[in-house]
Amino acid sequence: MTVTTRILIAEDIDLVAEAFSVLLGTQPTFEIVAIVNRGDRVLDAVRLHEPDIVLMDVDMPGMTGIEATAGLRASGLTCKVLLLTALPGSGYVHEALAAGANGYMLKSTTGSRLVESIKSVLDGRMVVDPELAAEALRSGPNPLTTREQEILRLLQRGHSTSDVASTLFLSRGTVRNYLSSSMAKLGAVGRIEAVNAAAQRGWI
Repeated sequence: MTVTTRILIAEDIDLVAEAFSVLLGTQPTFEIVAIVNRGDRVLDAVRLHEPDIVLMDVDMPGMTGIEATAGLRASGLTCKVLLLTALPGSGYVHEALAAGANGYMLKSTTGSRLVESIKSVLDGRMVVDPELAAEALRSGPNPLTTREQEILRLLQRGHSTSDVASTLFLSRGTVRNYLSSSMAKLGAVGRIEAVNAAAQRGWI
């Protein structure tokens, strides 16, 4: 009897999600059970469709793939999770594995390697793209706290310090303190340089 692997795709770009669906649909033992386009919809979709593995983008609206992975694990759900990123310099390897991901790959990987990675994860092995692993070793773990990352992400999106303070229900002085701490960790002079440095390392 052939065992079918149930796959849930979490990807906010429709074209990419469709490409994954078509590619994986060519495998006789793979079945795409659902596609969601927001990180905050993953938990409910997993509960509803009971996939064996979630193929999940790291950068999604509502909730990041890493946050969604942590949510799955906190809820006691044991489906495998293979995270994907478009950024070769992503610094999220440590965070992804700590959140409970079973693998972390570049979206630019070949179709055959993606299929093999899924099969490896299902067999209980950890899979990390060599390029991402090398970058993680060079950069080390993300030194920024969750709050520092939130602030830098908002600044990256064009928000002012006042906007950030209002959005996060903090005083402007507290936001400035977090920024000073972030700049010290990143060796940056000014918030723009801090944002750029964190983005280049894949830390926001």
